[in-house]
Order: sequence, then structure tokens, then C-alpha cells
Amino acid sequence: MQSQKTALILIGYQNDYFSPNGVLYRVIEESSKVTNVIANTVHLLQHLTSSPALIVTTPIFFTPNYEELIDPVGILKTIKQENAFQMGTPGSQAIGELHPFEDRILEVPGKRGFNAFINTNLDGILKQREITDVVIAGAVTSICIDSTGRAAHEKGYHVTILSDCTSARTVFEQDFYCSTVFPLYAQVMTNRELLSRLELTVTA
Repeated sequence: MQSQKTALILIGYQNDYFSPNGVLYRVIEESSKVTNVIANTVHLLQHLTSSPALIVTTPIFFTPNYEELIDPVGILKTIKQENAFQMGTPGSQAIGELHPFEDRILEVPGKRGFNAFINTNLDGILKQREITDVVIAGAVTSICIDSTGRAAHEKGYHVTILSDCTSARTVFEQDFYCSTVFPLYAQVMTNRELLSRLELTVTA
């Protein structure tokens, strides 16, 4: 892997998921704490910011009446019921831990569902930057992470899922996807293993 041809895609790093006050915090709380997702993500960003790697965030936003969602089911139905990720609300904003890196993070708007490539210009941006390797971090492991990872694979990118920077609904689900599902189309590694693969010096 070469850092100049690698893109880190951050999915769901918003207050409604990762802040204790977030309306969906309980959905991924256990998995996030066990894996230390936020601390590991910050560690990764501290080392990537000085490299040529592209860092992208694909936040999900909805209008107050959720007109973007037509007969939603599953977690999208829950998002609407809980009034999560409403545009302009604190819950939809990026978590504070990302603020020190905001000058290095490119926000790609338009995500309204699971797959970060749909309704966004993500693929165009990656191709313009001649990206060959896509690394995915964030939430939720079994939904947006898996959906985006599969799409990236189908578009011809080499996909890496970070086991210690992704959050699932349960610890069992996290372990199952990382050990059984993701290896079908992606590499699975920790953030430190990624930094080593990119030949970036890792500090404590």
C-alpha cells in the first residue's frame, strides 16, 4: 500500500452515534468501548495527517421531516423515529475528537443511507486522486461499513476494514464480521497494522 494512493473513509463519526448524549449512542456503546474506537481513530489520524493519504468523511444528514426517507425500514426507520441526524442539530455534527483534524478531512456530502458511494461524489473524488486502496472506519459495522466496503470492492478498489476503528451493535457482531464476513472481500487489520503497512512511524 502507498499512502498517496490510499483513502481513509470515516463513516458515522457524528454525535448521535458516538456522543453519550447522542440519541443512538446506546446502539454501538458497548462495541465502541470494548474496542476503544474513538481513541484508536484519533491515533490513526494523528499519524495520517502528515502523510499524503486522503482522509474523507461522509456524514449522514436529513431534513427535519425526513422527506428523504420513503417508507424506511430497519435502522433507517429507527433514525426517523428517534429524530437522529437532523441537519443543523448537535447530534448531526462531527464528534469533537475530529475537530483538531478538520483541516485535513474532506467532507463529502449526500449520504442518506448505508452505502457512502450512493448519492455522493465519493467515487469521482477517489478516481480523481488516483486512489487504489480504500480504508474504512466508523459505524455501524454490519450496515454502513459492510455496505460501503462491498461497493468499494465492486468498484475495483482494494478494501481494508479497520477492526479496532469500527463499531457494531454488539461485541459478537463486531467479532463475527471482522473474522467471517469482511475477509470475503477485504483485508482486516488494526490501525497500527495499517500504519505499519503504509510505512508510517508509529508512536505511543
